[in-house]
Amino acid sequence: MTDPTTPTTPATATLLMIRHAPADDQGRLVGRRDVTIRVDPAAARALAALVGPVDRIAVSPAMRCRQTVSAMWPDRDADRIAALWEQDFGAWEGASYAHLPDLGPMSADQLATTAPPGGESFADACARIVPALESLAAGGGRIAVVAHAGTVRAALSRALGRPGAALAFRVAPLSLTRIDVSPAGWAVGCVNLSADGAPGEALPGG
Repeated sequence: MTDPTTPTTPATATLLMIRHAPADDQGRLVGRRDVTIRVDPAAARALAALVGPVDRIAVSPAMRCRQTVSAMWPDRDADRIAALWEQDFGAWEGASYAHLPDLGPMSADQLATTAPPGGESFADACARIVPALESLAAGGGRIAVVAHAGTVRAALSRALGRPGAALAFRVAPLSLTRIDVSPAGWAVGCVNLSADGAPGEALPGG
């Protein structure tokens, strides 16, 4: 009997999507701002062990992502890819979570296409991020991508077929989401796993 958890088509690439360690956001929305992280070196090493061997590491240029890479793989180089940046929150950047605007009742698809003043919608961010992920996957192998919650959700949106569907997923700091890429398409292997193999606790911010 076939194990339903085993892909019937072998993956040609595996995207190991990692959200950066908890950011020192001081209770304010962080998208394009550079903030430092609060990283537990033991937790970073444990997540690297969970991820396993990787052929390549790609990273958002954000300081919090580069610091996470250094904590997880201190002896490895990473390719900085500008397209992996978090969503641009425009006028909402830096606002306290308590004072973000109430958008009222919206469907997930409506929310995905709503842009902050001067920023980009989640759908816009996906249009920027997904081609970069496709390019990484085209090279084959196991690729660690250390970036943001929005970047991880963009990868999920590619597998699910629409940005709105990806907004239902929580993405915790220092968590792993695996996307298997094969000729049959993009398949979600796991979402939001922490180093102990349990679902991570999601926090606000990118």
